[in-house]
Amino acid sequence: MEKIKLKDIPTVPEGVDKDKTKKELKHILAGLSDLQNLLYAEGKHSLLVVIQGMDASGKDGLTRDVFTSMNPQGVNVKSFKEPTSEELSHDFLWRVHHYAPAKGMIQIFNRSHYEEVLVTRVHGQNDDETAKRKMKAINDFERLLIEHNDTHILKFYLHISHKEQLKRLQERLDDPQKMWKYNSDDFKESKLWDKYMGYYEDVFKHCNDVPWHIVPSDHNWYKSWYVAKTIQKTLRDLHMKFPGMKR
Repeated sequence: MEKIKLKDIPTVPEGVDKDKTKKELKHILAGLSDLQNLLYAEGKHSLLVVIQGMDASGKDGLTRDVFTSMNPQGVNVKSFKEPTSEELSHDFLWRVHHYAPAKGMIQIFNRSHYEEVLVTRVHGQNDDETAKRKMKAINDFERLLIEHNDTHILKFYLHISHKEQLKRLQERLDDPQKMWKYNSDDFKESKLWDKYMGYYEDVFKHCNDVPWHIVPSDHNWYKSWYVAKTIQKTLRDLHMKFPGMKR
């Protein structure tokens, strides 16, 4: 596919009515609760939602805003941090596969297996050849979930501007309710913005068997609407039915 250039994609939605969109989001979220219940009851499919984005792109807020309307028995969230020594002694997908969703379940990856071909490249821990081999393994892993467990995968990149990121990082210093989010490395990583953008664009090019959704995310209300709407369509398209009485 033609390489995506993130600088050419707006981070703010164009021609979208804010009030109308927020109102529609409420209806979507109410319906998602019913769809998730149906997914759980039928037990034939699973859904994996991959959320990627730069620091302060709103991954945590998106997870809260979209998924808290669902039954917590049917939704799991995993945030992938720096690998432990045990995880580093295995292949890089070992720790990820353990959290792949069972049938009937929705699994959210807040950051994901893609960190291994993003952060490690930015900091020189993986060269380009190693990253290409790992991206091939990621494609194989996602294909395995799709073909052998009927897992439907949605991959979202939360696309914010560098200016918006710096604004949000500063809020973590200024707002007492957000200070707990502050990490001393945040601004250091922000200085590597261009490197991150380049490697994200490489991921979009080489790991697009399951297509990426690049979500304009400078406005949280639009980001939540876009993701919720996409999940709604995915679940509706499964044409699920409640099973009959067990005998």
